Amino acid sequence: MSASTESIPTPVASAAAGGTRAALLSWLGVAPFLLFALLFLILPTAMLMVGAFQDAQGNFTLNNIARLFDDNILSAYRISLQISAASAVLGTLLGLLLALAAIRGGLPAWIRPTLTTFSGVASNFAGIPLAFAFLSTLGRMGLVTMLLRKYLDFDLYASGFSILSFAGLTLTYLYFQVPLMVLIIAPAVEGLKDEWREACESLGGSAFAYWRHIALPVLWPSLVGAALLLFANAFGAVATAYALTGSSLNIVTILLYAQIHGDVLHDQNLGYALALGMVLITGSANAGYIWLRKRSHREAA
Repeated sequence: MSASTESIPTPVASAAAGGTRAALLSWLGVAPFLLFALLFLILPTAMLMVGAFQDAQGNFTLNNIARLFDDNILSAYRISLQISAASAVLGTLLGLLLALAAIRGGLPAWIRPTLTTFSGVASNFAGIPLAFAFLSTLGRMGLVTMLLRKYLDFDLYASGFSILSFAGLTLTYLYFQVPLMVLIIAPAVEGLKDEWREACESLGGSAFAYWRHIALPVLWPSLVGAALLLFANAFGAVATAYALTGSSLNIVTILLYAQIHGDVLHDQNLGYALALGMVLITGSANAGYIWLRKRSHREAA
């Protein structure tokens, strides 16, 4: 009797075995992501961190880090930071206005799903196709440039504009920055409750008072976090800038590409140091975004 009783699994043991199997299946499901992150994120980052402190012979050196303070490299970082900041600020403002108009502006119901669908596509449209589209539109022989010259007698390039300049690259970046902002800020805008505005109006508050004392304090963690994410997104963009401007604009991503793959400026270890600096900047921006996102979630809860 005792032997047969001991052979029967208890409910606790069965539950423990089931929990173990479920945990193993869960880890098996996430294994492809972990493998992908290891091969394409963790190992390359570790390799460039090591390579930044080595010379061509593999010996330890701080020369690559010291060369980051050369005037040419500092200028590249400065221009990249300025373009990223400009596109992030403008993208944040324009994306917020679009989201507010689509979600809380009383527009027809079809506007919001259409804008969301377009934003999902446009936020991932970058690289060579985007550069070609802007060259075909705003280049010297672009469609808009020719229409302005023909029908309005306005020479866009005579006014000082160039698609290959700081303003041109910033404008190009806005094509994917604004839709990305719409996708990021839409949940936060939707979280603004109508009762808050009604309470403000019932107490005699104006629209300005509502935004000054209620809406913006609620939205600011999401707004600043989204701006940081847009900044990191623009700072790491390379294909669009390279295809659009080539070497005419000295930004850090193009300089990095020239150091690793170029025939003239080839210095792979200096390229690793440049990449390490970019990782530190974008990592700081992403860390700020994650912290602010958690804060906004706590405040919403």
